[in-house]
Amino acid sequence: MSDIEDWIEQHVSPQGPAELVHEKPWSRVWKVPLPGGDAAWFKACAPVQAFEPRLTAELAERWPDRLADVIAHDEERAWLLLGDGGTPVGAFGNAPDAWEAALPRYAELQRGETAFAEEHLAGGVTDRRVRLLPSLYDDMLGRELPLEPEELDGLRNMAPDFAARCEQLETHGVPETLHHDDLHIGNVYTRDGRVLFLDWGDTSVSHPFFSLARADDEWDTRLRAAYLEPWGAGLEDTLEVALPVGAFAYVFGFLRVLDHMNEDQRARYRGALPAMLRRAYRRWASAFSSTSTRRGFEPS
Repeated sequence: MSDIEDWIEQHVSPQGPAELVHEKPWSRVWKVPLPGGDAAWFKACAPVQAFEPRLTAELAERWPDRLADVIAHDEERAWLLLGDGGTPVGAFGNAPDAWEAALPRYAELQRGETAFAEEHLAGGVTDRRVRLLPSLYDDMLGRELPLEPEELDGLRNMAPDFAARCEQLETHGVPETLHHDDLHIGNVYTRDGRVLFLDWGDTSVSHPFFSLARADDEWDTRLRAAYLEPWGAGLEDTLEVALPVGAFAYVFGFLRVLDHMNEDQRARYRGALPAMLRRAYRRWASAFSSTSTRRGFEPS
């Protein structure tokens, strides 16, 4: 901790000791009190998210109105020091108006970052491009999944359809770019009239529309339209295909994080996997089947 404190003090003047506010296998975050009652936020990323400081700094340089101020970052040690992001939209009760303002700005960032997709991959951002998803699905099926036999059969039976839907998505012509993969009310903030997107550690290069799959139950028709507007007309059908595929892409991301944990950590967090899989499967069945669920995948 002394090395961290020394590094922080090279960039800001703390008004007291840093407070550990987040400790997970993938990152730790400290709140650093600053003069005037403001705060900075120090984040130490584990290897599974080591690309985040570099990515955040690059995005903040190109999109200063959409990211928190990057005070400093250290790529080698995967350290990041941010200015305060303000107030999360969740503090307003997940108000649709806040999302209607945020989603087009997020989509504009995604569109702008298509030009840097290869650069992001070279910098360590996870490669989850659509053409790779069928192999990730097969990898998922090869694991010991904590599901009932009927549930496993359902996942195996849909593998050919999953591959076909991925191929379908590739023909729609939407360029792959940054996909946040954790876009929810705790990671979108407002400060000084700006809408800020935080916590890029789960990001991948993938289909951009997957970003709405994380919490699509919250998006009504108006909010979907707000997100799609910067992408152009006629993409509603593409979004309808992308959301069920994206639900499984989110599962693949969680499996990647589990793979980077030690045994004790994995035992603690693996319990979230069944609910993720069931939710993804129900969304798939609702979108592409005549019934919303199949035997063995009843709501938990």
